[in-house]
Amino acid sequence: MSGAVRVGLVGYGSSGRGIHAPLLQEAGLDVALVATSSPERAAAATADHPDARVVPDLGAVLAAGTGRGGVDLVVLTSPTGVHEEQVLACVAAGRPVLVEKPLAVDAAGAARCVRAARAADVPLTVFQNRRWDDEQRALAAVLAAGEIGDVLRLERRWERWRPVPKDRWRENAPPADGGGLLLDLQSHLVDSAVQLLGPVESVYAEVSAVLTPAEDTTFLALRHAGGARSHLSAVSAAGAPGPRTRVLGTGGAYVVVPFEGEVSGFAGVLDDAPGCTGWVVRGAERTPVPTPPGGHADLYRAAAAAVRGEGAWPVDPADAVAVLAVLDAARASARTGEVVPVRVPDLAT
Repeated sequence: MSGAVRVGLVGYGSSGRGIHAPLLQEAGLDVALVATSSPERAAAATADHPDARVVPDLGAVLAAGTGRGGVDLVVLTSPTGVHEEQVLACVAAGRPVLVEKPLAVDAAGAARCVRAARAADVPLTVFQNRRWDDEQRALAAVLAAGEIGDVLRLERRWERWRPVPKDRWRENAPPADGGGLLLDLQSHLVDSAVQLLGPVESVYAEVSAVLTPAEDTTFLALRHAGGARSHLSAVSAAGAPGPRTRVLGTGGAYVVVPFEGEVSGFAGVLDDAPGCTGWVVRGAERTPVPTPPGGHADLYRAAAAAVRGEGAWPVDPADAVAVLAVLDAARASARTGEVVPVRVPDLAT
């Protein structure tokens, strides 16, 4: 195909407008259709993308077909609770689809999506954009170079000081409809840990709803197949957020303190040096880690190349099924207080 990849963006809320649309533009894709039923969001979409056509729902995007007036790729940024049904609709229409994480509300639903896409030979990928974080890419380079030896434990925190919760579906919806931090932020944290340390065998978790109807305080302890451990924390009301990332190895540690404007109790101790992301630390010895080239828009650049038949899709949806299997086990562990084995659905059946 020639020309820019035409995208049908479904949903124009905080994720669709604030995250996906800017990245699509940065990566050179064309936001051709925007689907939203909100008059206010429709007006915002028209103002932001004057050449795009605004339609009421996914059905109108799929009815537009492909080629002139249609789209080459559907991007779903709708609430998690409808991801599965919308992915299946895209697959039934034969339309390549990229869906905001998580792929579904549980591993069984995600597996149904993957099986359907494979059976129909329709491309499906998932927006795990945090794989392209500076710290994730920098840490991957540190581990590949063996700079901190064998990993003993990875700690990663997504902790915020948000004592007055936002009034939106993510904070108010029950887990069955996709609400809560376990499905939201822990989807990123678990995926990042798996990318670095491999599959997860078992989980111990503490999950609670403190300030919102949905889960807003989560801690997961993962045991990876290779023996390494991950401790992953996502908390909405953390008055003193801990260091974003600390990875302990047999030959040193990798540490990242600041994260997206949150004030950590460690600020000023290991603030990032210019052009660097994190530090390799061995006692009093501290070495800044250069930030590798790249960024979140690379995910969409890879998706565009895949649409053109020039490369692989950026995220294997089977990875999203594995992440949700970990989150399913975490929810079971939080109920019983026990360590729960992770059971990933068979995608061949």
